[in-house]
Amino acid sequence: MKAGLADHLRRHGVQPSAQRLAVADFVLDTDAHPSADQVLARVRERFPMISRATVYNTLNLLVEKGLLRELVLSEGKVVFDPNVAPHHHFVDDEDGEIVDVPWDALDVKRVESLKGVQIREYQVVLHGRRAGRARR
Repeated sequence: MKAGLADHLRRHGVQPSAQRLAVADFVLDTDAHPSADQVLARVRERFPMISRATVYNTLNLLVEKGLLRELVLSEGKVVFDPNVAPHHHFVDDEDGEIVDVPWDALDVKRVESLKGVQIREYQVVLHGRRAGRARR
């Protein structure tokens, strides 16, 4: 577990228990965009007795405290993203892998000029295949 993780959680209003630390240690330090079930499977490698409810509740708490984003990037698939800075996503059609796309890589114009809506935030989700990858 990363040194200072407990203090990091406390600074964001999360009381660190052993279970919360185990969940946070994985999900806040991954480049992947894991589902709750993937987080559960990974954390159970170290904490076999951790419950599904504890993992789900911890993920929801981390989202509520702004440490994690909950994303629905494709129908029926909820994932968690530790990168809370503005960015976009690319979803690979071949394997479903989700990759961060830097905010400045795309030029989205006139979002603020849309009439009749107040934009709180937005992101672009790109779907396709990564170049240079062999088809299965």
